[in-house]
Amino acid sequence: MSLPLEMADADRNSSLAAAVDAAITSALDDNRLVGTVVFIARDGEIVHRRAAGLADRESGLAMREDTIFRLASITKPIVTIAAMRLVEQARIGLDDPVTRWLPDFRPRLPDGGEATIRIRHLLTHTSGLSYSFFEEDDAYAHAGVSDGLAEPGLPLAENLRRIASAPLRFAPGSDWQYSIAMDVLGGVIEAETGVPLGEAVAELVTKPLGLADTAFSVRDRSRLAAAYMDASPEPALMGETALVMSLMGPIRFAPNRIFDPASYHSGGAGMAGTAGDILAILETIRRGGAPLLSIETVGMMATDQANGHRQQHEPGSGFGFGWSVITDPAEAGVPFPTGTLKWGGVYGHSWFIDPVNGLTVVALTNTTLEGMWGKFTVDLREAIYAAL
Repeated sequence: MSLPLEMADADRNSSLAAAVDAAITSALDDNRLVGTVVFIARDGEIVHRRAAGLADRESGLAMREDTIFRLASITKPIVTIAAMRLVEQARIGLDDPVTRWLPDFRPRLPDGGEATIRIRHLLTHTSGLSYSFFEEDDAYAHAGVSDGLAEPGLPLAENLRRIASAPLRFAPGSDWQYSIAMDVLGGVIEAETGVPLGEAVAELVTKPLGLADTAFSVRDRSRLAAAYMDASPEPALMGETALVMSLMGPIRFAPNRIFDPASYHSGGAGMAGTAGDILAILETIRRGGAPLLSIETVGMMATDQANGHRQQHEPGSGFGFGWSVITDPAEAGVPFPTGTLKWGGVYGHSWFIDPVNGLTVVALTNTTLEGMWGKFTVDLREAIYAAL
């Protein structure tokens, strides 16, 4: 009796693989991507995986499934999980003020008034903090704030001082603004655990899952993908520094930052890792959190926690702890069902967890911004949902 169902699943997986491969091939043939690794799991089983294109075009190095990528904002959900483990251990409280751990971190409101930033404000980007590429008045840029992507060698204490010197955009809890909040949370985690953020994340997240390649350093540089950015007629290799214009504003990169041991561990953008490792972490969340978190905690993380405040560039979405939550697929204009979790990374990545269909998808590329916001991300999701 099970044979027809097994055959149907095989046919569906074959159709999905063909559609996804077509999207990947199109992006490579059109010179929109240099290389990518895509993993797709359904109900805990990997139904398609592909490494395609080049990890390093200038060296002719082929992309491999175990290629290591600079993760940028894929760091955020990993650090969020670490923080929520400390919440479950009653070492951090969601409503605790940040000054409990960082007594000198006291950015003020635009009118000079005092403000209380709580842990939940950091987790939901409702703290009033910002990123330098958003700043119309260049307050963060004037203060020399690092977004965690450039400024190699900068210590965390100095970056926190710079962040605190700039005014908040709004009173904590009163609005939503994507921000450097996770770097501040990294400072809280360091203060609570007494170790660098990388060691805390290893103990709280990656080691319990048996993951070795995802960290704030690169253990095998021979597997690290080169970093490229959108250009014509083909993506351009980033130099020691690069400036990329985005929908949010100008973003500065220093790809070699991760090699400098003096660079602070950016909780919002500082990690490197593999697609397989990221899939394992996200699948842990999709399955309910074990062995890292309770199902109740994951349920809270997967619910809009931003009090209805809207994201500027993500219509139809709220924000949980660590990721965007689809609240209105029609408004968002996406095939994802309500409750889908998603985010990306500005070095060229996207991912989503669709709990309704049991899907977890990780697509890492070495091409900014196409791999995060470009046609490839749309083609990929359309291919997947057309094959369901």
